[in-house]
Amino acid sequence: MAHYDLKTEQLKEMAPKLRAGDTVTLTGTVYTARDAAHKKIVAAMDAGDKLPFDLDGAAIYYAGPTPAKPGQVIGSVGPTTSGRMDPFAPRLLDAGLACMIGKGVRGQGVQDAMARNGAVYMVAIGGAGAAKAASIKNVEVIAYDELGCESVKRLTVENFSAIVSQDSVGGNLYTEGVAKYKKD
Repeated sequence: MAHYDLKTEQLKEMAPKLRAGDTVTLTGTVYTARDAAHKKIVAAMDAGDKLPFDLDGAAIYYAGPTPAKPGQVIGSVGPTTSGRMDPFAPRLLDAGLACMIGKGVRGQGVQDAMARNGAVYMVAIGGAGAAKAASIKNVEVIAYDELGCESVKRLTVENFSAIVSQDSVGGNLYTEGVAKYKKD
């Protein structure tokens, strides 16, 4: 297991090299999107409409930030359960998405799409949304404002920490961790 300090622009190149258990700090642009936004993004893809952001090499954080209090850039921004995005994630991965960040295990369809595309899934610690907010330097709603906290936002992050939990070669902390401690 290794640690990487990465610019988000490096994700397309680096994602295939990251392995389950690696720790990463990201600096650059990360987009927020949850299931309602994913549904709209996939509908836009189906209709041939312009997407809210370029998926090629992008990172999506599965979060619905709370409003900022006075003097803050953003409110709490903890991860949401990633499995809710599983019906949509393979399409986004096939369109170039390099990195997903959330919490919880991903399904086989997502793992297969990660392998096809050299992508990576990272987890952020649930319940630490206020701490995560400290690494966010700017936030801008870029699409689907009607979704409120679930709108698509462009975050500028600095030293945003995450752990690679599923990699593009089949490494999976969720299965490896259980196997390590399981008594037969």
